[in-house]
Amino acid sequence: MSGDLPFQLGRFLVLAGVILALIGLAVMVGSKFSFFGLGRLPGDIAYRGKHTTFYFPIVSSLVLSALLTLVLWIIGFLTRR
Repeated sequence: MSGDLPFQLGRFLVLAGVILALIGLAVMVGSKFSFFGLGRLPGDIAYRGKHTTFYFPIVSSLVLSALLTLVLWIIGFLTRR
């Protein structure tokens, strides 16, 4: 039983790395094409002053949070034994 732990941990770390790499690629590509208007949704706060710019994508954050929650819930549901 304890010999299985390193294998499971290694598998988890590899999967987490692949997921992080895919998220990184999506962010890089998304900055060029702006998927579904994320980052420019109504409700995102943008203040442009003379010498400062403040931007807080609150609605985009909520949408991404809901999508990630749904994806992780589906993965958890499908991997449940």
